Amino acid sequence: MNIKNVYTILANRRLTHKTWVMTVQGDTEAITAPGQFVDIAIPEKYLRRPISICDFSHERGEITLLYDTVGEGTEAMSRMVAGDKLDMLNGLGNGFSVNPPSETPLLLGGGIGCAPLLGLARTLKNNGKDPIVILGYNTAADCFGMETWFEEIGVRAYVATVDDSLGTKGFVTDVIREKGIKGEYFQACGPMPMLQALCTGLDFPGEVSLECRMGCGFGACMGCVIQTVNGPRGICKYGPIFRKEELIWK
Repeated sequence: MNIKNVYTILANRRLTHKTWVMTVQGDTEAITAPGQFVDIAIPEKYLRRPISICDFSHERGEITLLYDTVGEGTEAMSRMVAGDKLDMLNGLGNGFSVNPPSETPLLLGGGIGCAPLLGLARTLKNNGKDPIVILGYNTAADCFGMETWFEEIGVRAYVATVDDSLGTKGFVTDVIREKGIKGEYFQACGPMPMLQALCTGLDFPGEVSLECRMGCGFGACMGCVIQTVNGPRGICKYGPIFRKEELIWK
């Protein structure tokens, strides 16, 4: 069930030169698993903006969203303040597996794709798992300190930067090699080239959250279709989470 509702902004704070964290309050009933997303109506813009859910609390009725300012819609979001109202579709798409076939699943994030891993790590921890988080960025300036959020909930977190300005030099896979981390199952979100490299380069199973432009957000417009082993599938309706073996990379 998808919920269209009005949400109240509790806070909207800048983390880096382009990354913001927003907390909203309202109906969270439709959120059933980490990895789902919301679709936000922006005043005077025709299309809604899909944003992955970073974390949520049913008890407090709160949703945390991380977003980069990459266009007019997200720039408009960055100007919103506490007390403003959001017209938002909630609980869209499917979520990550919360009982994956590994006691120590690897949670791999790239850039703003790191966002949904927080709620996932919290849920896995509550389910008795011991996830390991690896966050990848281009430079230290792009890092928004999310590793400390994982440490606060007792989850190990590592950082990699392409330019060697923070953490391990290179990509999330370089951290796996450098730290001698044994992989059995991975759950990842980030840019498409990163996800393709993980799906084709890692020799163990996993699932990925695909990022793309969307139209409606719930499968009506067919604007976010990809090819899978099961035929064409809309990312918003059948995803954004897909198992590694489902995807056809070209």
